[in-house]
Amino acid sequence: MISTARLVLNSEKKQSTQNGRKLQKVQKVVIAGGGTAGWMAAASLSKLLGKSLDVTLVESDEIGTVGVGEATIPPIRTLHKLLNIDEQAFMRATNSTFKLGIEFNNWGQKGDSYIHSFGVTGKECWAGEFHHFWLRGKELGIDIPFGDYCYELQASKQGKFAFSANAPMNFAYHLDATLYAKFLRDFCTDSVTRIEGKIQQVNKHQESGFIQSLTLESGQIVEGDFFIDCTGFKGLLIEEALHTGYEDWSHWLPCDSAVAVQTQANSDPLPYTRATAHEFGWQWRIPLQSRVGNGMVFCSRYTSDDQAKATLLANLDGVTINEPRVIKFKTGRRRKGWNKNCVALGLASGFVEPLESTSIHLIMTGIVRLMRLFPFDGVRQSTIDEYNEKLTSELHSIRDFIVLHYKVTTRDDSPFWQHCQSMEVPASLAHKIRLFKETGRVFLDDGDIFRVDSWTQVMLGQGLEPEQYHRIVNEMNKDELTRFLAGMRSAIEQRVAQLPSHQQFIQRYCKAS
Repeated sequence: MISTARLVLNSEKKQSTQNGRKLQKVQKVVIAGGGTAGWMAAASLSKLLGKSLDVTLVESDEIGTVGVGEATIPPIRTLHKLLNIDEQAFMRATNSTFKLGIEFNNWGQKGDSYIHSFGVTGKECWAGEFHHFWLRGKELGIDIPFGDYCYELQASKQGKFAFSANAPMNFAYHLDATLYAKFLRDFCTDSVTRIEGKIQQVNKHQESGFIQSLTLESGQIVEGDFFIDCTGFKGLLIEEALHTGYEDWSHWLPCDSAVAVQTQANSDPLPYTRATAHEFGWQWRIPLQSRVGNGMVFCSRYTSDDQAKATLLANLDGVTINEPRVIKFKTGRRRKGWNKNCVALGLASGFVEPLESTSIHLIMTGIVRLMRLFPFDGVRQSTIDEYNEKLTSELHSIRDFIVLHYKVTTRDDSPFWQHCQSMEVPASLAHKIRLFKETGRVFLDDGDIFRVDSWTQVMLGQGLEPEQYHRIVNEMNKDELTRFLAGMRSAIEQRVAQLPSHQQFIQRYCKAS
């Protein structure tokens, strides 16, 4: 447990007041912890706000990182563009491949398979999305898989990839998280002060409770005006020092453990992640250029660590190159992402399991939100409240989307899936499911990062089909609708046929040395 020394702030830095508390200008930011979260924050703040900030990062080489998060979603490309990161150099340095979506196996029922892709499916009109046209087509006997109307999804299925200005694709990356942190560290080495050492003590202001400094095991004191907690599950600043509290989501997301292992690559990498459901959880497969990341997310109430490890090892398609390691977690979130003069990022802020690759995305959005609200003239409660309100909305939408995968299933072949079928879900998700089932409509909440395409791909993919469609599609007669649907499929087939294989594109564009 971290002890707290009560030190007095330098009065020369104090500015105006709020509720009797003197505001202190923020000029020095201290990031506690490295890894993906720490170095993403360091790179972003130093490169984009750096002229007015002194950014220091404290980390210890003796402390390992969880480092299993190797899949991303498309918005990471926006941050890279802001930072002027060279995509080819980044991909070579991080052993990256391209990701067009996630293949889900055995989720709706055993034997099922569908892909949640990053692309747009079909074409929509002002009154209704494309799935209404598709449902009308099924009613008329045009029984073509929903995914046949998505360019990225069809490229995924055929293992193809390429992009150009004239033929864009919506994609993300599979990457080595450890190498990514190193890449970002090298990227901002000229604009960030790195201090090696373990944090022994967090020192707080006697009156306000704000964090003033960190004391390292060496005795060195690192002072700051604002602190970012990237210390992992422990949350040394946000929790052990500031006692923020934790909101437990395990009644909706029962998995509480994971076992991870790497294997040699024995085939060309596919441009998608694979998530395969098992009797007590699910298995991931993430292909990098020279190896494959694998893991099993499971619920310890329904299986043991040894059984989960044995199941994972029995379902690998390559030779292991490291020892499997078990990671324990509790799904949920800190009650505040920003508390006093501290923002938590990454695992320090909470953990929503990696089913839809949102961990790195949440780090990124937390950083961008902080930069937009950055308290240059002092930390104000209105700013804290705005950050936390937007974070809550975002987290709730992600939570609902992930819970959807467990709830919308007909699997009853194990106690785990029986629990998932029968469990109560958040009211916001229950409404979305019911609305789609009864009317075919999907309406997004303010914090939704997943589009209507994503919700429909998962719900349809797992067997939830609407009882009706929007009657606006009846404005097309059968012949018109047939031509409309056939034209889209034909255009996609022609575009995909012209693509090189994913491996061929990597060899040409970003082959790791």
